[in-house]
Formats: sequence, C-alpha cells, structure tokens
Amino acid sequence: MESHLPDTFAALGNPTRLAIVERLLRDGELAAGELAMPEISAPAMSHHFRVLREAGLIVQRVDAQRRLYTVRPEAMRAVGRWSMTYRQFWDGSLDRLGRAISKEKSNERTED
Repeated sequence: MESHLPDTFAALGNPTRLAIVERLLRDGELAAGELAMPEISAPAMSHHFRVLREAGLIVQRVDAQRRLYTVRPEAMRAVGRWSMTYRQFWDGSLDRLGRAISKEKSNERTED
C-alpha cells in the first residue's frame, strides 16, 4: 500500500476530497447524496469520488439506486505508518536538539 502513497497524498491534497474522507472517517458509510456539497456540482462530486477510489482511499458499493462510500482502513493505516516514521524522526531530532541546548546552557553557566 505504501507504493500508493503519492496517489493517496495527491488525492487528499484537494480540500473537497479531504473533506469527503474526513466525513467518512467520522460518520462511517454514507451515500453519495449524503456527501453532496451544495457548492459542488454532481459531475464534480463524481470526479472526486473517482479520484478517491483510484487512489485506493475509498470503496463504493451499490445498494439499489444508491452509491455508498466508505474509507478503506488499509489506506488510513498506510498514511498512519508513513506519518509515524516522520514523527519518530522529528521526536528524536527534537530530543537531540533539546539535549544540545541544555548542554550549551550548562557550559555557559560554568564559564561565568
């Protein structure tokens, strides 16, 4: 799934698509009509759904006349793993910086 991360982040880089995914994460499976936004045309919404499906972020299922969407947990796990890698990097880097600053301050006090 990590090989799809560029597509995933490209899809989430659009505010409308990010809002769709956030809503699905919060509310669970929803019909296209429930996700509709008054300021966005139906063809534009269909395009956003297609981009999200192609990026592997959501799945669609048909129930009679309704198109129901849900977030793919695997996609969210991949984003989480990616972000945790960088969180660990920054946590470690900031810890080292904090120790270096403390050591510098300690050295300045002993020089006074």
